[in-house]
Amino acid sequence: MAGTREEPGRTRLIGGPGLLLVWLYGVMVVGAVSRSAYQIATEFDRAPLAYTLSAVAGVVYGFITYTLVRGGETARRAALVCCAAELVGVLTVGTWTLVDPSAFPDATVWSDYGMGYLFIPVLLPLTAVYWLRRARTEQPAS
Repeated sequence: MAGTREEPGRTRLIGGPGLLLVWLYGVMVVGAVSRSAYQIATEFDRAPLAYTLSAVAGVVYGFITYTLVRGGETARRAALVCCAAELVGVLTVGTWTLVDPSAFPDATVWSDYGMGYLFIPVLLPLTAVYWLRRARTEQPAS
């Protein structure tokens, strides 16, 4: 893959609903990264696990945003893997925060399945996985 020009037949991932996914992931990048950066810089000793998980979520959101914009089959597969990992993270942390609230003295992006973010953290990977699987089936024949 030389250069950044679009290859013939490259799967376009940001058409239609994909554009909304890019926008929502972009908003989540800003929210998660800015929140975690502030919390890590000012009160890391209060809840290091929660703040680190929020930072990791922000990085995952950033990578997914990049792959959606990049397009192509390799990017689509990478985004699919990251969305699945994101969903596992949301479900794990969400369940953990309900079962043992004392483990997280402060909320993360994924706490309570993303309740602090209007449940977008749990809905977004589900929607993205659906979109990315559909993008594969709509790929033009070579």
